[in-house]
Order: sequence, then structure tokens, then C-alpha cells
Amino acid sequence: MYQLMVLFFEICIMRKGPQDVPASPWLMRLMFVPYLLVNLLILLLDSDWSHALLQIAAETVLMIGFCYPLLYFSGKTARFPQTLTALLGSDVVISLCAIPAVASLYTQISQVAYIAMIALMGWHWLVNGNIFRHALDRPLMFGLALAFLYILISTQVMTLLFTEIAVSD
Repeated sequence: MYQLMVLFFEICIMRKGPQDVPASPWLMRLMFVPYLLVNLLILLLDSDWSHALLQIAAETVLMIGFCYPLLYFSGKTARFPQTLTALLGSDVVISLCAIPAVASLYTQISQVAYIAMIALMGWHWLVNGNIFRHALDRPLMFGLALAFLYILISTQVMTLLFTEIAVSD
């Protein structure tokens, strides 16, 4: 387990890529557990259980729904378990780092928390871009463009699905 944590941290600092993740469907399924727990911890700061679980489920569907067709149309579907595992693992690492900033935003709004969130979002974008780059054997700018497209799609879909939740609470 320690080796996996180090691996995902190295992916987050862009020393490694999805090709370094074991191509194991079992590991991919296992990574959903920490992904669920960490994101649940963050979402429960401002939401209830049912809304948090729905948001995590929607984000998971979006991630799979973006990643698999991308690899499919590139003829690289064999890389799906490694790519999705790398995306999940890196999200866990970055989300763990984001917990203090998110909690700070919910308790006492400060410029430091905003700056930290912007930095974390930029880091997440770079890491996802690097993962897409390696998964598709393309330049980093191509991976960053795909990661930006994913962010745009994800933000739009999540806003469309969950704006009412934020308004009704």
C-alpha cells in the first residue's frame, strides 16, 4: 500500500505517468474506495450524505465517460485500467491536500484559502494533462487541452445537475 501511495504522489509531481501503474482491473476497482472516502469527506463539509454520494457518482461517471471514449478512439483501450487508476489515485492525493483549504473556505473565507484552491486546481489540471499525454502518447499541450476540456465538461454537467442542491440548502 505504501508503494501505491508513493506511486500516486510521483504521478502528482509528474515524475511518473499512467504507464507506471500496474495494469490491474482489481487495482482500478480498489482505487474507487479511497476516491469515494476522500471526496465524501470534502463534500460532507457542505452537503448531506445523499447529495455527496450523488455528486461523487456523477463525477465518477463523467471521468469514466471521458476517459474510455478518449482511449477507444485513439485505439488504446488496453490502457484504460492504468489511466483510470492514475486519474483516481492522483485525485485522491490532490484532494487530501485540498481538505484544509476547502474547510477554511467553509469556515472563514480568506484570500489564502482562495489562492490555495486556485493553486490546487492548477496542479490538478497539470497532473491530468500529464496523465492524458502519457496515455495517448501525445505532447503535453495536447494532454493539457484534453484536461481543460474535461474540466469544462465536468463543471458544466455538475452545475447543471447540482445547482438546485446548492440553492435549496
